[in-house]
Amino acid sequence: MFNHISDQATKLVSLTKRLSCSSKTKVVAITSGKGGVGKSTLTANIAYILAREGKNVAVLDADIGLANLQVLFDVKPTKTFYEYMNGQSSLKDVITKTSHHNISLIAGKSGYQYSSISSKIVFSRIVDEIISLNNYDILLIDTGAGINEYVQEFLELTDNILAITTTDPSALTDLYALLKMISIKKNKLLVCFNHTLKYETGAAITQSIIKLAIKNKLNRNFMVEYIGNIPETRCISTTGRLRKLFTKEFSNDNVVKQLTLIVEKLMIEIR
Repeated sequence: MFNHISDQATKLVSLTKRLSCSSKTKVVAITSGKGGVGKSTLTANIAYILAREGKNVAVLDADIGLANLQVLFDVKPTKTFYEYMNGQSSLKDVITKTSHHNISLIAGKSGYQYSSISSKIVFSRIVDEIISLNNYDILLIDTGAGINEYVQEFLELTDNILAITTTDPSALTDLYALLKMISIKKNKLLVCFNHTLKYETGAAITQSIIKLAIKNKLNRNFMVEYIGNIPETRCISTTGRLRKLFTKEFSNDNVVKQLTLIVEKLMIEIR
């Protein structure tokens, strides 16, 4: 029985990747080795920048049990990814329009133990269904922190993976653990530093991580691409508490300009 489920899940993952090539929808997983680095906040604001540039964006809150994107988008979904996973709702039922033009949210549900059925099958299916709609230019998947089985299964679904980190030593340690895991099956990881004053700081740390990977003889074809930094600013925490997006409320602030550059680089890199 287990082998049957595993084989089915593998086939669904392969199907998802094939559909990604034929559909206009590009899938980007945004992840982090450590919690508290601002991953969900940046995901929501990346979605806003993409939508502002005319892209139709879907955001899947895949932080299993700790979802919070509905707070950042200030929406109250009637159905969530939780109901989809348990077979209680269809994809159409769990897509929530936000107040932001061209942004739709598939919300998660905080504080709930998700279904015990094979999560890989369900994760593949929902991404497959979203891609098959061919309505969205970009699907952003906001994974949970760490490298637990839920995160790993979502990361299997795309080759476009953006890791958010900070210069905190524990965050960097967890980023390297994430990198080691990804390098087994993937060829590239994009990295963005949050709460980091200088671009050069992130660039230097990224080079150190690359050297460590070479020293430890990780996949020689694996690449780590540094795409920018977000300086620490009060406007991010202020807008978050007010359930607003800093990219909308402070459109001329330097932090928005920096994130816009990161999004431009992201769009160049994704396939």
